[in-house]
Amino acid sequence: MKHFVIAACLALPMPALAQEAAPETGEIEEGFSLMEEGAKLLFRGLMSEMEPAIEEFSGMAEELEPALELLATEMGPALMELLRTLDSVRYYERPEILPNGDIIIRRSPDAPAFEPQDNAPIDL
Repeated sequence: MKHFVIAACLALPMPALAQEAAPETGEIEEGFSLMEEGAKLLFRGLMSEMEPAIEEFSGMAEELEPALELLATEMGPALMELLRTLDSVRYYERPEILPNGDIIIRRSPDAPAFEPQDNAPIDL
């Protein structure tokens, strides 16, 4: 993989050098077509190396899709209500989980006084 990146970095400045070294239009066009072919080969090689990772990621995404849809439909409204109840997340400390499973979200001591508002915009 590193070899491809090094080859790409070395190939980038070559068109400017090709223009200086070959003043004839035909040689410049031939140089550009060779550079284009080299770039195509480089990207084909990169894609063939990345293909297994891309397929693995798409398979993992297909497995997670039902869980994410469930999370959005069931937890989404509750999470939005929680965010409306809290005036701003930055005014609260990290949640603490008690041994009995309760979750406590304490307000930071330096936060401004809390004033509940109905239908307040969510400020993250």
